[in-house]
Amino acid sequence: MIYAIKSHADYLTDCPRVSRLDKALYACDELCGFITACALVRPTRLEGLEPKSVRKKLKQASFAANVNRDDVTRGAADFGVDLDEHIAFCIAAMQPHAASLGLAPETA
Repeated sequence: MIYAIKSHADYLTDCPRVSRLDKALYACDELCGFITACALVRPTRLEGLEPKSVRKKLKQASFAANVNRDDVTRGAADFGVDLDEHIAFCIAAMQPHAASLGLAPETA
């Protein structure tokens, strides 16, 4: 577990990502943060959020500017999954926890 956390940081060059856990953590961390940012600007938050919308926001450098887009794309590639499928998977994984994440739809 500790190695996976260390390998998740690109600046620690002595810990290459080798296991599925290493790669999964790297592939999901930045993307889930970005998905959170995408959800927070929508009234329905995670509900109905589509990979297409996330991809569109990824192209906007000013949106969630601190999220490294290369990490997002490299993470999916290194994990061996299609980026759109990975985005959809992460959204689906986050949706059951939307309320505790503060990403449930806004109420009037």
